[in-house]
Amino acid sequence: MDNTGTDAPRDQPNPTNPYQPVPPTGVPAGPFVPPPFVSAPKTNTLAIVSFVSSFFIGLVAIITGHIALGQIRARGELGRGFALAGLIIGYFMVAVTSVLLVLLIVFASAIGAFLVAIDSNSSSFDGGSPTSSAAPESPAPLPTGQLGAANFDAGYLEFGTGAVIIDEYVDPMCPFCAQFEQTNGELLAAGVASGDITLRVHSLTFLDSRSQGTNYSSRASAALTCQATLNPDETLAFLSALFANQPSEQTAGRSNSQLADLAPGSISIADCLESGDYEGWSQQNTEAALTKIDGADIPSVAGTPTVLVDGVHYTGSNTDLAEFQAFVAAAF
Repeated sequence: MDNTGTDAPRDQPNPTNPYQPVPPTGVPAGPFVPPPFVSAPKTNTLAIVSFVSSFFIGLVAIITGHIALGQIRARGELGRGFALAGLIIGYFMVAVTSVLLVLLIVFASAIGAFLVAIDSNSSSFDGGSPTSSAAPESPAPLPTGQLGAANFDAGYLEFGTGAVIIDEYVDPMCPFCAQFEQTNGELLAAGVASGDITLRVHSLTFLDSRSQGTNYSSRASAALTCQATLNPDETLAFLSALFANQPSEQTAGRSNSQLADLAPGSISIADCLESGDYEGWSQQNTEAALTKIDGADIPSVAGTPTVLVDGVHYTGSNTDLAEFQAFVAAAF
């Protein structure tokens, strides 16, 4: 059949690709090249780590936040907001932690100072009970009998022969004992000299724990006992010198040679003191005083100074001479 008729099929042009770009006018059309695949920028991992860790560990947030900002600038990544937020919160958390740490240190220091102050005052009548010091092992047996002014069997140093008996329980390191001695020491010495009173001195050792391991109370008590055996008439003067030159609590106290230098009299107590013979005896007397006192209206020593006049406990002021003098006078 002739295909030249009006209804004969003819070659048709290919339909235009709607997705093919149209080349610019005057530029020959070339083959279509599809654009490369372009991915969206990713969020920096360290920026997220910085933000999350800022609520828990501020230092980690600061470190990772700075690293993240550097990576974001270099790589064109997202997450700058996370990094900045992590840095801000991280610095805030570090600042808060630092302030709390400083406050904690200050609080702990204040509590420590408060406890030390309470401990240093616990030897007074108003401040608690003493604790006995542990007696170190001594190769020498405890002394017995009587030598000079020392009554080893009864457990005290005795001065005078008066009818009124005054028992004075002191510790050489007790600051309140020093107050009592400075106020009433001359009165007691005068009563001994006049024959009106018998003074019995009990030198205790429970403050050994407050002399940095040197057992000052035991050594000073032993020195007083050495003086009572070697220079009995000068013992009360030595007692006054011990309190006039009293070391502070929580210090090492005076050495044995310094204690010996304070003792008046013709016979040196240096060798006696170095031997340590009377330290155990003083510690034994402390244990006894803290346990029971016979013939007194109190069961035991609960603090120093403890002063008994014919067994009656003096509860007045340590620094009121007239009050104590009237208390003693009432016993005659």
